[in-house]
Amino acid sequence: MRAFRHLIEAIEAEGSAALVTLSRVKGSSPREAGARMVVRPSGGFNGTIGGGSLEFAALDAAQAALKRGRGPAFRRSVALGPELGQCCGGRVEWRVETFDARDLDDLSTLAIAEGGGLGMVNARLGPDGRVERTLTPPAGVAQAAEGGWAEGIGAKARAVYLFGAGHVGRALSLALAPLPFAVRWIDSRREAFPARAPANVALVFAPEPAAELAGAPDGALIVVMTHSHPLDLEIVAAALRAERFGFVGLIGSSTKRARFLSQMRAAGLSEAALGRLVCPIGVPGLGSKDPAVIAASTAAQLLIEGERLAAGEQAAPEARARSAAAR
Repeated sequence: MRAFRHLIEAIEAEGSAALVTLSRVKGSSPREAGARMVVRPSGGFNGTIGGGSLEFAALDAAQAALKRGRGPAFRRSVALGPELGQCCGGRVEWRVETFDARDLDDLSTLAIAEGGGLGMVNARLGPDGRVERTLTPPAGVAQAAEGGWAEGIGAKARAVYLFGAGHVGRALSLALAPLPFAVRWIDSRREAFPARAPANVALVFAPEPAAELAGAPDGALIVVMTHSHPLDLEIVAAALRAERFGFVGLIGSSTKRARFLSQMRAAGLSEAALGRLVCPIGVPGLGSKDPAVIAASTAAQLLIEGERLAAGEQAAPEARARSAAAR
């Protein structure tokens, strides 16, 4: 969630806003440390720290803080079971901060950084009890200075290259709208696109769609569902040949998969490359051919693949560090 952008919007609309952060989690909890929620004086809010009694109690605390006005941050530690009647059984600490128009310049700096993707800040309590945040350099590491802590801001959006603006493509672009993906929606027919698209979807008219793969980042998720089987084959073959994408999925049946594999094998693609083709796409167990159902199933599959890739990317530098330390 872009918390600092939501804070700015709330202040501009209602004059003030509160930020609730799960600052510490011990044991079982509905959300992880760092989860955030932006609360408006009117009662509206963005984000979640886990729902249920925990969230209602935090919302009440934020509303009370907003009524007192801009002031020091404060924390509360609660045992989810004994104090809130939740069965998670863990203990969480939340921090509530209040903001108004005096904070817009600082919030704007943080919002710009957060909009650029995953980042880190150094944070500490200032003399007035308010949280002071300092951005780390792009290649820097956030340091928890004495009395301070490191915070993550923004979210890393996994690149999805969606080829085809047909009925399922439209449904999938909408299904991916609230999810952590940056979508490039590509078609060779300009008129096939809708007049509007979600904020995380870029409409790309490309006379040669397969050429767009050259600009795709390593680890991108490739989803192919164009209006033309020969075009599908061209894109899929190029994506598999590149051997650098996290997922190559093709809409279609097992018969279509077999035909494509045969043609790509004849064209010289290796068995290892062919083995990376996912067709049909979507999580197993759903038989409906309705575009919205296919889109929901495919979105779930992309989330699973995105988490798998993120775990591998996080583990790689840790493994290199352990290897270097052992030498």
